[in-house]
Amino acid sequence: MSAARGPLKGRAARLGRLMPSGPSSAARTPFVLLVVLLLGGGLITLLLLNSALNQGSFKLRELKDRTTELTDEEQALQRDVDANAAPDALERRARELGMVPGGSPAFLGPDGKVLGEPTVAPSPKPSRTPSRAPARTADPGPAREATPAPGTTPKPTPTGTTPTATETAPTTSGR
Repeated sequence: MSAARGPLKGRAARLGRLMPSGPSSAARTPFVLLVVLLLGGGLITLLLLNSALNQGSFKLRELKDRTTELTDEEQALQRDVDANAAPDALERRARELGMVPGGSPAFLGPDGKVLGEPTVAPSPKPSRTPSRAPARTADPGPAREATPAPGTTPKPTPTGTTPTATETAPTTSGR
């Protein structure tokens, strides 16, 4: 069954004429361009994705640092609340305000009957250290002389002195 290779005949010859006989680079060019474009697009996509992940990582670090700061602040405030809520601190602050411990309590029953022995709280003992006086909100401080504007002369008051800052201050109440 060995047949010599010769020119093709019949149908094979017609099909052979439709196919190019030599190597062609024109068919490879679109394929190579497609592969290069896909690889380039993939690399650019990876670069953008990596940049987005890095940006998210920086934001996450900032948020973790802020959370740590807020947690520390919360713990400091909680320590202050615990220190001020301690019984000895409450007692000290109550004494500073002039409060005294109460006696044994008396209760009223549902029928109006007094249960227990009511007693009057003892008066506070004078302390050697003065308690803090309530802060005044409208303390003007020491009176200062008003300095007149340049080029003007101060108006004398009935006593012959220059007016003070409190005497010449305009009112804003509109009265």
